[in-house]
Amino acid sequence: MGEHAALLTEIEAEFRATAHWTGRAILSPPVAAALSKVPREAFVTPGSERAAYENRPLPIGHGQTISQPFIVALMTELLDLQANDTVLEVGTGSGYQAAVLAEIAGRVCSIEVIPELAARAATALAAQGYSNIELRTGDGGLGWSERAPFDAIIVTAAAADLPPALLEQLGPGGRMVIPVGPVHGEQELLLITKDAAGAVTRRSILPVAFVPLTGRGHD
Repeated sequence: MGEHAALLTEIEAEFRATAHWTGRAILSPPVAAALSKVPREAFVTPGSERAAYENRPLPIGHGQTISQPFIVALMTELLDLQANDTVLEVGTGSGYQAAVLAEIAGRVCSIEVIPELAARAATALAAQGYSNIELRTGDGGLGWSERAPFDAIIVTAAAADLPPALLEQLGPGGRMVIPVGPVHGEQELLLITKDAAGAVTRRSILPVAFVPLTGRGHD
């Protein structure tokens, strides 16, 4: 079994093990196909390629990480993406999560606060030929009002609480997945849904550990 296939098998096993928390026992075909297609080694820092298919986060510089593949899979799964959806990603990082989203959704708008990471992600995504990803450097907690409303929002760093701008920019019927909690304390992965009338509900999925969301938009 190749490294890519072995990682998928490991992710599927972790889905089964955490299903009592997440409500997701299996990978859906679109998410499994996206994980199978996107080469994680293209998004890690030089020298880390041999670790690309280990089911763990890896440092990408500037105090940031490329998320654990299981967490990428779970967060993507929780969004229940459709082919014509527009997704906002807060925290481009390496660009790997954006690539996975772009395999499923119609359009991905991704924001990164660290210019060097944004530039590196843009290069990696362009090398993979993605044309449905729009990148921006800035404070992700403020969202991207010019592209709102979004069918789905994914936040890849922990906020102290739900950023008001992101809630506002989530469209009716939309889903947002975001880790919330203190930097060195207990964090939880939340699934936020907004119904057709604009009422918001939140559900705790499972405990997580993410780097902090930086910028003013979440204060």
